[in-house]
Parts: sequence; C-alpha cells; structure tokens
Amino acid sequence: MIMEQPFTTHKDDLPAEFGHTSPTRNLAWWRELAIVAVVYVFYETIRNITQSTPKRAYANAVRLINLEKNLGIFQEQAMQDWAVQFAPLIIVSNYFYGAAYIVVTVAGLVYLFRRFPDDYRFWRNALLALTLLALVGFALFPLMPPRLLDVRGDGRVWGFVDTLVKYPTFWSFQSSAMEKVSNQFAAMPSLHCAWSIWAMTVFYPRVRTRWARFLSVGYAVFTTYVIIITGNHYFLDAVGGLVVFLLGVGIARVGEQLRARSRAEGRTRQVQPAVELEQA
Repeated sequence: MIMEQPFTTHKDDLPAEFGHTSPTRNLAWWRELAIVAVVYVFYETIRNITQSTPKRAYANAVRLINLEKNLGIFQEQAMQDWAVQFAPLIIVSNYFYGAAYIVVTVAGLVYLFRRFPDDYRFWRNALLALTLLALVGFALFPLMPPRLLDVRGDGRVWGFVDTLVKYPTFWSFQSSAMEKVSNQFAAMPSLHCAWSIWAMTVFYPRVRTRWARFLSVGYAVFTTYVIIITGNHYFLDAVGGLVVFLLGVGIARVGEQLRARSRAEGRTRQVQPAVELEQA
C-alpha cells in the first residue's frame, strides 16, 4: 500500500513572490492585534459613511450587467435559480458568506504570526492595503447588488432573490439595524473574494498536505460561488477583488523594498565612520 507523502514546506523554500522577506523580530501580538483592529474599524467606518443614492447605485448595476452581457458572462441569475432549489445549500451559503471571510482571514494572520513570522509583516501589509483600496472602489463606483435590484430599483423585475430574507438565518441586510450600520452598495470590489484570494495565497505554499492545499484553493473558489448564488455580488465584483488583491501585494512589496533599502543605507552609514577612523 503506497502512502501519500505529505508536502514539507519550509519558510526558506518559499519564493520571493510569496512574500518571503527578511527576518521579522520582536513581533508583539498585542501590537499586531491593535494595528489590524484599528484598520478594520477605520474601514468599516469609512465604508458605512460613504453611502450613495439608490438611483446612482442602480444605474451602475445596470451598466455593469450590460457589460457582462456583452462579455457573455452574465450568468448570475441562472446560477442562483439553480441553487435556490436546494435550501440546505443556500442556508449553508448564507452562514458561510456572513462568517467565513472573517474567520479564515484571522486564522491566516495567526498562522503566519505563529509559524512564519518572517513572512507575517508582508502579508499583513498586503491585507491592510487591499482592504483600504476597496474603499476607493466603494466610493467611486457604488453598486447595487443583485438581491436589491427588485427591491430598490426602478420597478423592472430582474428575478433575483435575497437569500438572507427568504431562507432562515440569524441576520439579514434588510433588518432596520443592518440598514443603519451597513453600506448596502459596497459591492465593487468584492472584499470577500479579495480576502479569500489572500488566504489561499497565504496557506497554499505553506501547508503540508495535498488536502490542505486543495482546501485553500477550494475556499477561494467556493467563496466566489457563494457571493453569486446569495445575490450579493456580480462576477465582475470578483474580478475587482482580484485586482485590489494584486495591487495590495504590489504595495506591500514596494514597502519591503523601501525598508530593505533603508536598512542597507543605515548599515552603510554605520560602516563609513569606522573606515574613516582606520584610514586616519
């Protein structure tokens, strides 16, 4: 009987494109927790105070749908129509949409902090950068999600279902409390997709088994599927999530390069006085 050999991934084996950088010392968990918490609170606050009008958000949704039709990718309604025939799938998707992106992202940060501290700062910075970049999309392109088209549109019947309303869950965007604290038109880009791609990129090269790698990819794929069948996003929102992820990684990489250059210049300045003293 042939036993499957586990992957043995070590931090020194990781290529530079996966964020392996110079050693990070003196990481304090309380400081990292404070940084992440402050940025997340800032994100939530700015996202929720930059709400647009339903008219503008609906007009942008129509434009995006027309673009998807021209590209031949407007399949969101067909996918939801098939999925809503299976109530357990929708209920699981509702809870997955509401919780998984937070749980898995926090797990990714903790995993890096505990197991790969040399890579932690890079991927933390990438996550913070892409999250803040999403605010730009929310402000510049407020977008009505599919689930609201029939509720807050211009009267045209689109046929999308708000699965949180129709199927039993503990929460709903349509509750008065959620409407007051949540920006209903913050759909482009999909931060669920951006964070899931971040998590996949964090876990995939570092986990030890094929099953773990499969789950890391499956998580990102299933997240994209869930945002569609629950009526919360369009396909192009997922593309937007990929874009802000790549930009966030780029920003983090530039930050590491600048930090490395600063360290090198600091070492040069320390060496020069010693050389001058020897010459004297």
